[in-house]
Amino acid sequence: MAKTWLITGVSSGLGRALAEAALAAGDRVAGTARREADVAAFADLAPGRAFGVRMDVTDEAAVANGVAEAEAALAGIDVLVNNAGYGLVGAIEETSLAEARAQFEANVFGPLALIRAVLPSMRARGAGHVINITSVSGLAAWSGTGVYCASKFALEALGETLAQEVAPLGIKVTNVAPGGLRTDYAGRSMLRAATLIEDYAGTAHEAPRLLGEYAGHESGDPARAAQAILTLAAMSAPPLHLLLGADAIHYATRKIGQLTAEIGDHVALSTGIAFPD
Repeated sequence: MAKTWLITGVSSGLGRALAEAALAAGDRVAGTARREADVAAFADLAPGRAFGVRMDVTDEAAVANGVAEAEAALAGIDVLVNNAGYGLVGAIEETSLAEARAQFEANVFGPLALIRAVLPSMRARGAGHVINITSVSGLAAWSGTGVYCASKFALEALGETLAQEVAPLGIKVTNVAPGGLRTDYAGRSMLRAATLIEDYAGTAHEAPRLLGEYAGHESGDPARAAQAILTLAAMSAPPLHLLLGADAIHYATRKIGQLTAEIGDHVALSTGIAFPD
């Protein structure tokens, strides 16, 4: 059965690959972009089934209007994919509060606004699927990407909590955490904190270097990732978490192992805070 999708950030990368895959499967897709030219180009992909929506996810009014436009065009949204966002590199101390707030506006508050906008109609129908594109960095943080990781940790928490709240209403939620995908994430979609502190040369400053060297050599194929998400959306009981890529599995399981070991090593200290009997 054909589905209707609302996918944010379809001008390039995973969002574009997913939109093209859904359209190729015969579905209808409303795709958001910030530039009018990208909106028009998206609509031309499949006239009558591809609907371009101009939207900056950091503009709450634009989100509300865009979701209403998409729902009118599609007669309801089956699947919301919160894909739009960007990366930010810089040590915690180097990252200004303005840069951190902008990161959270795009990566956390934007998706939250989309979720709040689609839920009324999903609740009314007793059906729907919210898919948040997080990152393995939202499960396993690494030096030089702290604020980005924090934004993805926050999106993970939103998705987990939302799943508990809407499951009785017939709505599904999945956090999709990719590893490295061969997109422009490390290119034009990546920002660098304006401040540079030389003391972080051997730690946080390795992040932009590694990302630059890795760019174009990532193991994850966006087209295959898109097909995985299509498979996910077709499941009657989709998982709450889906890792994409062998690297994502590696870093997530390593983090889980470290956490498990630390809990075990300090269980006496942790449990020793109880009132004595």
